Amino acid sequence: MKLLNCPVNGSRPVSEFAYGGEVRAMPPADCTDPQWADYVFHRSGIPGVKVEWWYHIASGTWFYAERDVSLDRILRTWLPGESPEGEIR
Repeated sequence: MKLLNCPVNGSRPVSEFAYGGEVRAMPPADCTDPQWADYVFHRSGIPGVKVEWWYHIASGTWFYAERDVSLDRILRTWLPGESPEGEIR
């Protein structure tokens, strides 16, 4: 069974989570339609380490996860407003 570490509830089955997408900077509020479309539909897709949004459904907790997408391995998780410091697991 694949496990994901929720920063609030600890290690839980990945079936308890929903993927929220890669963390990216939003375009400005006055962006053009083509700029908004680029933000919504285009991702880099390059393998490597990415920071993503994840949601723990059981507790209603949104958090960050640093994940190596080429290996599908979670390196660490933390809550918004916290520092992602610490050893990579």
